[in-house]
Amino acid sequence: MQSARILKQKIAQKQRVLGALIVDHLWLGLLEICMNAQFDYVIIDGEHVHHDGDLLSDAFALGRRADFPVLYRPGKTDAAAIRLALDLGPCGLLLPMVESARQLDEVREGMYMPPRGRRRPGGAGNRWVQSVNYAEWKSEVEDDLIILPQIESARGLEEVDAIAGHEITTHMACGPYDLSASLGVCWDPDSPKLFDALRRVREAAERRGKTLWGIAPLPLMQKLGLHFFCLTEPTLFMEAKLKELVKGVRENPPDPVGGTQK
Repeated sequence: MQSARILKQKIAQKQRVLGALIVDHLWLGLLEICMNAQFDYVIIDGEHVHHDGDLLSDAFALGRRADFPVLYRPGKTDAAAIRLALDLGPCGLLLPMVESARQLDEVREGMYMPPRGRRRPGGAGNRWVQSVNYAEWKSEVEDDLIILPQIESARGLEEVDAIAGHEITTHMACGPYDLSASLGVCWDPDSPKLFDALRRVREAAERRGKTLWGIAPLPLMQKLGLHFFCLTEPTLFMEAKLKELVKGVRENPPDPVGGTQK
């Protein structure tokens, strides 16, 4: 898939790769807004919210047609859930709460067709594939999939080397909020304990020639030296900017003739 290849190339070149995590509200125009804003990718969340399946399929199709990477975070990582998530047509997956390499074995079962797995592809994700012949399917779909296991717990941290080295792991990912809760420092982004844990995940990725994706306050991501991260959740950003706008007008309202009171 061309969009996945584009994203992989940017990461490999160590460009500053900036994305958005779409959680609360999803509409196709939002994807166009993200493209126009020059984001490098978006991830649509399916862990904390439920989006309509047809809308998800249309969003992933729009990304494929525009060569714009649109990934998905499913709510579960069992083989059946992974198969259904990929049937929607994303170019990759952000996997929540990964705590072992065995968990990734189960993901592999759902993402690969036999003989490597037991996926039975179907749905809207099939429409863009030239052929379901296995060699072409492997080349067009499986070889390009981006898989980002998210370390969000102390248990996952203990297994980080095996997770980073798993054959399906494209790059590593972290969930600083949940990880901080698991480590007993929720939510303290300045905690040395949290920083050391995140650095451990980054170093495990680097030992395997991979990088770390993150979603956290920008100063923390900069301190970690990340170049692949999520910059914002679009609708929360819109809410924050609207609050700022309203506050500014209330504190400095226009005068009756269109000027500004001093």
